[in-house]
Amino acid sequence: MSAEEHQLRDIQSPGRRRLLGMIVGLFAALWSVMAAYPIFRYLNPPKTAGQQSNIASLTVADAKDIPAGSARNFQFGSIPAIVVHTEDGQFHAFNAICTHLGCTVQFREDMDRIWCACHGGQYDPETGKNLAGPPPKPLAPLKAEVQNGKVVVSRA
Repeated sequence: MSAEEHQLRDIQSPGRRRLLGMIVGLFAALWSVMAAYPIFRYLNPPKTAGQQSNIASLTVADAKDIPAGSARNFQFGSIPAIVVHTEDGQFHAFNAICTHLGCTVQFREDMDRIWCACHGGQYDPETGKNLAGPPPKPLAPLKAEVQNGKVVVSRA
């Protein structure tokens, strides 16, 4: 290789190095944002209290259609909700928005827990208290009662 070719290569190398450095820096910045987002959401969970439904009460189902040890998800106005029929015969209802990242929770009969599939959060089906996983707060409660054989859910 001639001296001119060496000089030409040395002139082009800083440009390539700079471009490679910019690409690596861009990927590092994107990775940092992706890593920081769950931490931010954990420290600042969704404001479920401000998401009030525009209805006062709702008939969900016949009580016999939700056997003991099971649950049913439903829409309480514009908000997802869940009603759980526990083994002791009681009905409990909650806002079905996970307090971790806002995913919709469901009841797992095999675990006897309300469960969030996004990150494995678990809640007590009687109180809505967070039991395991990353959720920082319990589920927002709703009032569930049986009236004339029907499960009626209303604001707590």
